[in-house]
Amino acid sequence: MKKVMIYFGSSTGTTEDVANRIAKELNVDDNHVKNVTDINNADIDDAEVLLLGSSTWGDGELQDDWYDGIKTLKSTNLQHKIVALFGCGDSQSYPDTFCGAIGELYNELKDSGAHFIGTVATEGYDYSDSISVVDGSFVGLALDETNEDYKTDARIAKWIDEIKSSIE
Repeated sequence: MKKVMIYFGSSTGTTEDVANRIAKELNVDDNHVKNVTDINNADIDDAEVLLLGSSTWGDGELQDDWYDGIKTLKSTNLQHKIVALFGCGDSQSYPDTFCGAIGELYNELKDSGAHFIGTVATEGYDYSDSISVVDGSFVGLALDETNEDYKTDARIAKWIDEIKSSIE
């Protein structure tokens, strides 16, 4: 498998838990799963694949630690890197900004030269709008651990099946 780094921004621990579950399914070493506060250029340069996760706050905003993380990512060469996004949101309380954080990550990095993988069809989700939907699909894995935690394992498994061939 290509060298994978997983970075997450998590205020309550939910996105961190998801990051660790994804890492376990992909057999990614624990030392390659890091809070975005620990992001650094050397790890990014060394990685071939970046899995980036964020919880969504406020009006569809990134988790706070990601604002510095984005600056670090943009200061590196992401040309030819494979990037997949995952995130958590609340589709019932915030149906018009559901998982907006992964849309924010995508918008910040879409012109970086990175190759994005892991889009997810919107069928089966209950929300009204999201900037994380581009061309009819979520730009990454969208999870609702607040209202649909019973769907999380199946959604993670399906997403991993979709991205695995690109990262092996």
